[in-house]
Amino acid sequence: MNNEHIGSDFDDFLQEEGIFGEVEAGAIKKVVACMIEQAMIETSMTKSEMARRMGTSRAQLDRLLDPENPSVTLATIARAGRAIGKKISISFEEMRPA
Repeated sequence: MNNEHIGSDFDDFLQEEGIFGEVEAGAIKKVVACMIEQAMIETSMTKSEMARRMGTSRAQLDRLLDPENPSVTLATIARAGRAIGKKISISFEEMRPA
């Protein structure tokens, strides 16, 4: 059996398929949604209260918390952070050689 992917990693596979960026962005969105939802749980904050603090609608908050919905802006994430008493920190890390 000859499998061209033996010995490569999953990132290599995603890059070969041309979907690495899309998959990475989806994973980041899922982590952000989970972190916001976890902070809401820890502070016993309802969705209605969170939406009020963000100055937005419940529908918009639901889109933010939906891990499958990739449409979210940095401004929305920043408002969510302020609503839960957190600041947003973004960092860039070195990519490993291809």
